[in-house]
Amino acid sequence: MLNFRKVNLAPAKRFLLALPFAALPTLIPSVAHAVPVPVDLTGWIENGFKGNNGAGTWNVQPGNDSVLQSTNGLPTVFFKPGSNAQGTALSGTIKVNTSSDDDFIGFFLGYQDGELNSNSADFWLIDWKQGNQSGASRGLALSHVSGDIANGGNADPVFWEHTGTVSEVQRAANLGDTGWADFQEYSFDLIFTPTQIQVKVDGVVELDYAGSFSDGAFGFYNYSQANVLYAGITEEELPDPCDTNPPGQGGCPPTGEVPVPGTLGLLGLGLLGLTRVGRRRA
Repeated sequence: MLNFRKVNLAPAKRFLLALPFAALPTLIPSVAHAVPVPVDLTGWIENGFKGNNGAGTWNVQPGNDSVLQSTNGLPTVFFKPGSNAQGTALSGTIKVNTSSDDDFIGFFLGYQDGELNSNSADFWLIDWKQGNQSGASRGLALSHVSGDIANGGNADPVFWEHTGTVSEVQRAANLGDTGWADFQEYSFDLIFTPTQIQVKVDGVVELDYAGSFSDGAFGFYNYSQANVLYAGITEEELPDPCDTNPPGQGGCPPTGEVPVPGTLGLLGLGLLGLTRVGRRRA
């Protein structure tokens, strides 16, 4: 015989049971936004085109969150070896402190040590040229660098004209045909995820490209442009995409998979009162 016993729930438990399920998520503590932190450039290294290390001269400045590239040479990148930047945002400023040239400044994304001398490169190039010159177009662009760099063509025309292993995929919305200005400081914000590359200049979205991207490092890029200062570099962890994307999209698990721990814990609290109404075997 089964006996049912009436249980007087504590006010807090009665409150939980009375809440509709739609209201339960409001009890989840809000996730604190990540805070941008200064990037310590100590330990970052240079790679030069086809193994020509020294193509760039990268001098980390006092404070260790800024770096000056002072050589007019072949394509060069400054990066932290072994780092993976997906899921982060990089911000800072960039400024060309000379009027004697008009060539390329920019960034690498998803870069691995040695890829500028690889026969199977796979990374992304964001470059900005000041002026039109000998087949090179002024403006800001995004390109996919893939394939055999070690045995491919020279930096000119490959990196100069975006040809061969450098395949241009997008020009900037406003700066696609506009060069950078001498002695002018620009702010930049880069977002890099497995499915998105976004670039803001002075707070304006200039590049926003969807795809499938391999992980790797952020890097600062120069080609034939001296006296470029990257300053005040900060990095910030991006929010979990599942906070804003529906199940099965944006890298989130499909419906039916295990909920996130915070949701499980909340449901457990909501059902806690129900476990108090039990049945006893006579």
